Amino acid sequence: MTAKKDAVRKNAERDPAPAEETAAEKSVAEETAAAEKAAPARKAPSAKKGSAARPAPVRKQASPGKPAVAPGKPVAAVEGGAPAKTVAPRAPRDESRTALVRRARRINRELAEVYPYAHPELDFENPFQLVVATVLSAQTTDLRVNQTTPALFARYPAPEDLAAANPEEVEEILRPTGFFRAKTKSVIGLSKALVEDFGGEVPGRLEDLVKLPGVGRKTAFVVLGNAFGRPGVTVDTHFQRLVRRWRWTDETDPEKIEAAVGALFPKSDWTDLSHHVIWHGRRICHARKPACGACPIAPLCPAYGEGETDPEKARKLLKYEKGGFPGQRLKPPQAYLDAGGTPAPALGAG
Repeated sequence: MTAKKDAVRKNAERDPAPAEETAAEKSVAEETAAAEKAAPARKAPSAKKGSAARPAPVRKQASPGKPAVAPGKPVAAVEGGAPAKTVAPRAPRDESRTALVRRARRINRELAEVYPYAHPELDFENPFQLVVATVLSAQTTDLRVNQTTPALFARYPAPEDLAAANPEEVEEILRPTGFFRAKTKSVIGLSKALVEDFGGEVPGRLEDLVKLPGVGRKTAFVVLGNAFGRPGVTVDTHFQRLVRRWRWTDETDPEKIEAAVGALFPKSDWTDLSHHVIWHGRRICHARKPACGACPIAPLCPAYGEGETDPEKARKLLKYEKGGFPGQRLKPPQAYLDAGGTPAPALGAG
């Protein structure tokens, strides 16, 4: 009898009885029975042969050391302050056209709040002064142009005056802007063209402006948008850099960039959009060392992290009024002064 019991015990240890439920199986069975009792009228769907029940999704917990990005509105870096968010999700490579348009327009809205006083940073009083100043701004800063043009326009106030000017005298005035010989040839040439072909007036059409010496599409759109109120996308080096960082387009040709970005926005937004992007490129999203940690649109930027992400270090990279320094215009608009902007010094001052 004892031998028989030992055999039964050994068999049970080697091959437990299938009728005996484990604690986990019993728990599952009880939960299933309770669910069926609570909803007797619901008919359970028939399972396919060989299929297993799909487990309930488990919500993944965030890593304790990894900061999360709040979905709320980013805080603008006004008055040199850092945004609340320092980590931004990258835009998916398969971003849909609709999602791209929404993200691009939101970036423009955010920048409009950061730079409500954005304006052309070249001093001018009329279309002639603006077209000349824009030609002179090639390969130099708007600040340097603004420091140079007062003497130029004081001596040659109209196209007729500059058209008849002595090139050597103009070169001496324009020397601080760099490439002064080529620029002298351009501004004297465009002045002659204005006198001979347009009665001394700056034309208000793109096809006419680009015929002037030294005037390309970028310069033409600056003049059309800011002197005539006709919308245009100004694709300068800052604009090209930022729209590619934001993945608005992969184009490298300025005209193709102009078309691609223009298609994302209503035509009425083009001029102000250009100001917002260019201002952001000059003040925060620099070419070599962007101040990512002080950027108000970090949560929307696929290129976040290319520059300094530490808020304190990033604030030290801010330029012009964002960094507490003078702006680029000697005579800026009143709205800029009201916002705390400081006029630039005259040439040779300080």
